[in-house]
Amino acid sequence: MINPKKKLAVIGGGSWSTALVKILSENSELSWWHRNQESVDYILKNRRNPRYLTDVEINTQSVTVTSDLEAVVKGSDILILAVPSAFLKHTLSGLSDDSLRDKIVFSAIKGIIPDELLIVGDYLSNIMGVNVQNIGVITGPCHAEEVALEKLSYLTVASQDESNASHMAQLLSCRYIKATTSDDIFGTEYAAVIKNIVAIASGICHGIGYGDNFQAVLIANSIQEIKRFVDKVHPINRDINDSAYLGDLLVTAYSQFSRNRTFGNMIGKGYSVRSAQVEMNMIAEGYYAVKCIYELNKDYQVHMPICDAVYRVLYEQLSARLEMKLLSDQLS
Repeated sequence: MINPKKKLAVIGGGSWSTALVKILSENSELSWWHRNQESVDYILKNRRNPRYLTDVEINTQSVTVTSDLEAVVKGSDILILAVPSAFLKHTLSGLSDDSLRDKIVFSAIKGIIPDELLIVGDYLSNIMGVNVQNIGVITGPCHAEEVALEKLSYLTVASQDESNASHMAQLLSCRYIKATTSDDIFGTEYAAVIKNIVAIASGICHGIGYGDNFQAVLIANSIQEIKRFVDKVHPINRDINDSAYLGDLLVTAYSQFSRNRTFGNMIGKGYSVRSAQVEMNMIAEGYYAVKCIYELNKDYQVHMPICDAVYRVLYEQLSARLEMKLLSDQLS
């Protein structure tokens, strides 16, 4: 159970970590780790993240900003990880093997550790030695940009320890955030990974010229694809139409703020993967996720035509237009 007096920290310096710091500082004092000392200095001077959500004012009276990860981890009881999944292993590499063992750790990361082919929860448990009861997931449906604008948004907090989930939900709840709880840490995390792949597919189709009618069919098939996979990987009683699954999928696949959809749209318009990444200057988690899911699914053998099509476009450099045409013939 989370003691209200326990010390809280957010690890990561991007859009989502900035949004989480904004939310949490409404109710709590916390530490905020940034990789770059220049960013730390800028925030302390200007009360704003220099690169992400630059309109968000940071309350530096309640937020301690630092680039000393070891000190942040040692001085905190509850950690929220919000770095891109591709960089998490490197970020934590400087810590001792038992640094996280007695911590409560929530992942706000929507991706898979590429080298390990593990979702963050499994990585924390299997590699970092965190008790599974002390692991949680913070997922949507929620966009960092709308949090910055203080638009009403919803979060789902999942943990196998109900009291941990409830207390984190309380910490996240404020006048513009409603947070609910779940015990499905595996299903919510895998669903959050796959919805980023779907968002790339949605963007590719938009870039090619498919309209709203096709997008509706794509998303309807996508939620069934997510259900097949999470039911295979972690078969429990869940309602795939809950907002943690379907809602998160919808906002990521349709929103103008979705970086994965934007990335896919650029691929559909003819950009190479590299040129799209350079122009965006942001991480599209779905790019890394699709290869990981493709590799994982070699064992599970789940029917995943949408994820497979995105994999062939991004990693086998096959024609986006042809792959989406072939995909459209499989959907109903």
